[in-house]
This record gives sequence, structure tokens and C-alpha cells, in this order.
Amino acid sequence: MQKIVSLIALMFGTVFGTAVWAASPQDTLQQYEASSGPASAQRGQQFFTSKHGREWSCASCHSAVPNKTTQHIVTGKTILPLAPAANDKRFTDAAKSEKWFKRNCKDVLARECTSQEKVDIIAWLLTIK
Repeated sequence: MQKIVSLIALMFGTVFGTAVWAASPQDTLQQYEASSGPASAQRGQQFFTSKHGREWSCASCHSAVPNKTTQHIVTGKTILPLAPAANDKRFTDAAKSEKWFKRNCKDVLARECTSQEKVDIIAWLLTIK
């Protein structure tokens, strides 16, 4: 029954443009790849560590190797590790992943991230141990 409910939720979300369920970071990666093309971990690392439109990088808050707890550079709020190997909840909820991509990309880039940028970042994060 759970599989049926999950499949219906995924199909409903896909019809309306947003995946609403992911079982693993790899599932989230595949969902983004479907609309962007193949991922590049190298591009993801470059994107993550480079400064963008607002003079921040993703690494400004998450650190250059995001496998440990950090703090937001403005608010001081604790940020749990972003790398899935260090935090098994990362990228397992597609709606939550999309929410944080939207918010953080606007902070760092002054725009939303593209699907290609998201897939590259996730691909790189999956390489971090």
C-alpha cells in the first residue's frame, strides 16, 4: 500500500512540475537529471565553492567540504552537514530539497538555480565521504 501511495504522490507531483518524493539522494539526482542532462561532480564542486551574484558561495555557510555541522554566516543558525554521507536525511525528500535550493540559490545567486546546477551540486555532494 505504501508503494502505491508513494507512486501516486510522485505521479501527481510530476504532472504539476515538482517531484514530491524521493527515497534517496540518487533518486533526487535522477529526477533533476531527467530535466537537465548528465551531472558533473566537477562542475558541482566548482559551482559550490565559487562566489556568485551576491558575493557568497554555497561554501560560505556549508564549508568547502560540507561534511560537518556549520553555521550560517549571517544568522549563526546551525546547519547540519549537507553531504549525504554525513547526513543520511539530505536529498531524501524532494519537496524539502527543492525548498532549500530555491531559498539558498536566491541568497547566493540572486536567482533560482537551474536543474543543471542542482544536479551538478548533488553529484558532487555524493562524492564526499
